[in-house]
Amino acid sequence: MAVEIERKFLVKGTFPAGETCQMVQGYLSLDPERTVRIRIEEDKGVLAIKGRSQGISRAEYEYDVPLAEAEELLKLCLGSLVRKTRHYIPHGDHTWEVDVFQGDNEGLVSAEIELSAEDESFELPEWIGQEVSEDRRYSNAALSRSPFKDWA
Repeated sequence: MAVEIERKFLVKGTFPAGETCQMVQGYLSLDPERTVRIRIEEDKGVLAIKGRSQGISRAEYEYDVPLAEAEELLKLCLGSLVRKTRHYIPHGDHTWEVDVFQGDNEGLVSAEIELSAEDESFELPEWIGQEVSEDRRYSNAALSRSPFKDWA
């Protein structure tokens, strides 16, 4: 089984420049037992099926989808679409993925690190703030239902 082990943090201050990718994504299923996401990364479609989180781990399967089909699938999504610019920032032995959200989630900036084991050690960059790995409000699926702009 493919397993995603990921920790998520809020970003404080300024982070270094890195390669970037524009993303728009939506959810075809928001069932807590399984989410189904369609994403367009620049000019590429990606379908992801994810199981229920167990701590910071969960089953994850990703498949390339033709761009035209990904565009059609976005029209079928529940909730609002999540738009963001992803920055890839090498630090230590890992690459951090920093998401700067736009649209309904503007103002939110988070960083994720994928690990090979839940207890794997890693270096925290100085621009990493509070950990929100197990705060489900910060999941992209939750942001599609309850955008950051409505959190007041």
